Amino acid sequence: MKVLIVKTSSMGDLIHTLPAVTDARKAIPGIQFDWIAEESFIEIPGWHPAVNKVIPIAMRRWGKNISQTFRQGEITAALQELRDREYDIIIDAQGLIKSAIVTRFSRGVRYGMDRHSCREPLASFFYQHRIPVEKGLHAIERVRLLFSKVLGYTYDAQQLNYGLDSNVFKNKINQRYYVVFLHATSWKTKLWAVSNWVTLAELAGEQGYKVLLPWGNPEEKRRAIEIEEKVDNAVVLPRLNLRGIAEILANARGIVGLDTGLAHLGAALNIPGITLYIATSPALTGAMGNQQICLSMYEGKCTVEIQDKLSGSVYIKQITAEIVWNSLKKKLL
Repeated sequence: MKVLIVKTSSMGDLIHTLPAVTDARKAIPGIQFDWIAEESFIEIPGWHPAVNKVIPIAMRRWGKNISQTFRQGEITAALQELRDREYDIIIDAQGLIKSAIVTRFSRGVRYGMDRHSCREPLASFFYQHRIPVEKGLHAIERVRLLFSKVLGYTYDAQQLNYGLDSNVFKNKINQRYYVVFLHATSWKTKLWAVSNWVTLAELAGEQGYKVLLPWGNPEEKRRAIEIEEKVDNAVVLPRLNLRGIAEILANARGIVGLDTGLAHLGAALNIPGITLYIATSPALTGAMGNQQICLSMYEGKCTVEIQDKLSGSVYIKQITAEIVWNSLKKKLL
C-alpha cells in the first residue's frame, strides 16, 4: 500500500505526525509512505524509517511573491510532480485550506478530517472521505486517530513511539556530560528571563553539567552570549542546521526549552526534557513523551496530565529556575 501524507509545516506539527506513522507501520507490514513537507523541514519526515520519499513544497516562500513564482514556473512544476505520482491513499493530516489544495492536486483517494474536526472547516470540501476526530484531544492523538480510522487498525494509546533512532545522530562534540537550553522562541511573550537561564545554568554547573546554547538568528545569539558571559559552564554553539541541532539534542543528558519546535524534537528523540509554557497552554500541543514534563504559567485551561499520562503538565504561578532544575534532575540521563 502506498500512502501520501500531506503535512507541510511547522516543525512541531511534523513531529506530532511521526507517532501515527509508527502505528501504521506496526499494524500494516510493508506499508510505504511519501510525505509532502515545507522545504525548510524536509529532513524531519525523512528521519522516520517508514517514509520512502519526502516531496518538498515551498508555500511559505511562494506566498511572498506569488505572481513572480508563477511566472518562473516553479509552482506549475511542483504541481506536475504531484500529478506524476499515484497513491492508494492520500491523507491530509493538517486540515488547512493550503494543505487541502495540495491534497486535491495529488493523485489518489483523498482523506482528511470532517468540517467539525478540521482547523479550517472549508478544507474538508477537498476530500473524498471526511473523518470525524474529536477536537479536544492532543494534536498527536488526533493524528493517530485519523490514521487509524483511514487505514483500518487499532493502536495502543498508552504507547508512544516517534520512530526516531537517536543512535543515527552521531555526536560531533567531545563533551557528553551536558544539557541543552533552548532559550529562544519566535514569540516575545513566550520568553523566560535571561536571569532565570543564568540561575538554571549555575544549578546545572553545581552538578558538573556543561550547558550548550544553540541559536538561529542574531537576536538569539545575543541572548545566548549574555547567558554565557555570566556563568562559567555555558557554551554558545556555532550556528547549526536542523541536522546539527538534532545531533546535539540526541546526545544531551537533558533539555530545558520553551514552547518551540526544537522542544518537540527533543521529546521525539526521547531525551529527558522540561518545556516551559510562559504564555501558552500545553494542553493540546505540549511536548509529549515518556521523558517529558511541561511546566505552564498559562492561566487558561491547563490539564494536570496530557493524554494518558504520556506527558505531565503542571500549572505553576511562577516558574523559577529551582523548580525547573529539580524537575529535570529526576529525569536526567
